Amino acid sequence: METSDTANVPARAWFLRGASHLFSLPAFVLIGAQIGFAALAREAGFSLGQALLLTLAVWALPSQVVFVGIVGSGASLPAVMLAVGLSAVRFMPMVMSWTPVVRTPQTPRWLLLFMSWFVAVTAWVFAMAHLPDMPRKARLPFFAGFAICLTVMNAAVVGLAYLVIGAVPPMIAAMLVFLTPIYFLMALWGAARAHADRFALGLGLVLGPVFTILAPQIDLLAAGLIGGTLAYGLGRLVRKPLR
Repeated sequence: METSDTANVPARAWFLRGASHLFSLPAFVLIGAQIGFAALAREAGFSLGQALLLTLAVWALPSQVVFVGIVGSGASLPAVMLAVGLSAVRFMPMVMSWTPVVRTPQTPRWLLLFMSWFVAVTAWVFAMAHLPDMPRKARLPFFAGFAICLTVMNAAVVGLAYLVIGAVPPMIAAMLVFLTPIYFLMALWGAARAHADRFALGLGLVLGPVFTILAPQIDLLAAGLIGGTLAYGLGRLVRKPLR
């Protein structure tokens, strides 16, 4: 809720407040994961410039890893583009849920389009946990401060790790990469505002491995579609709010 104390706070102040959250658990988890990515990219034969460009241009750790893995396997360019594009489809519902949270009647469309580029897992979880409790006019600059600085900092981390970390055992690099989805799961559970959210997380954990065995070609799609539909139905049955 906006008060007289927050109504006069300029946008740059909210931007700096968002940037101050770089020193937080979500940012540190992503830094660890990007160190793992830098090791994987170096091991796969990518140059420093290519690793940095991939970090900034894709800005989605799973897609970055998919890109490195598929290129390393010798796949064609169309196959690489298709795989990375499919891995990024999950950002569409994230952007759709993020936009009404940060938009105001005065927000220009070009600014929303530009800032949507920074809607990745860590920034989205952070936004959904913090922005609803903030004044509406503060939300976009606050998000911009966190997301833009997070992107720049992680590109710097990838560059530094590529230069100084040397060879990292593949198992250790993979463990670092998986820090982000582990944090993502825990943060979503804590930030859930409806029973359907937690039902969806629980069903995803159960159905994901099941469909990996039964239908590995469409495991994520099947688990998401069936689990999400069941979670929505169960959420309609349980009306009591979480908080």
